Amino acid sequence: MTNSEITTQKEDRLAQMLAKLKGRDFRLTPQRLAILTILASSEDHPTVDGVYKEVRSKFPTTSIATVYKTIALLKELNEVLELGFPDGSNRYDGNRPYPHPHAICIKCKKILDPEIASVDQLSEEMVQKTGYVLSFHRLDFFGLCPDCQKKG
Repeated sequence: MTNSEITTQKEDRLAQMLAKLKGRDFRLTPQRLAILTILASSEDHPTVDGVYKEVRSKFPTTSIATVYKTIALLKELNEVLELGFPDGSNRYDGNRPYPHPHAICIKCKKILDPEIASVDQLSEEMVQKTGYVLSFHRLDFFGLCPDCQKKG
């Protein structure tokens, strides 16, 4: 994908998020727009705290409650995917807010979104073997990323 295509994709995500919020008569302040922009363009799966710090660098009066409320509404609208972890360090994906596999480094906590073609086949096999009607899935692979492997 070229840089131009990536930029267009991120702009499209932001426009989609904005359309959903406008449909709910959500007041769009510059701070909230900054939150949406961060979530729509981030490939790092930020935490609430990470989003908060980035927004505060531009808008120092922003409260963490604004970040929590905005993310909660985006979750309700299926415009952000929450990755919950037992230690409470939940991460958020506004770039790809639908179920997809993740590769997670157990040392540095980096999260990647690998394209794995067989995930759809795996979901179909699960339906066939269990009879369940699947609502969503979560497929995470944990290990050491190449950078952490080099560090030893």
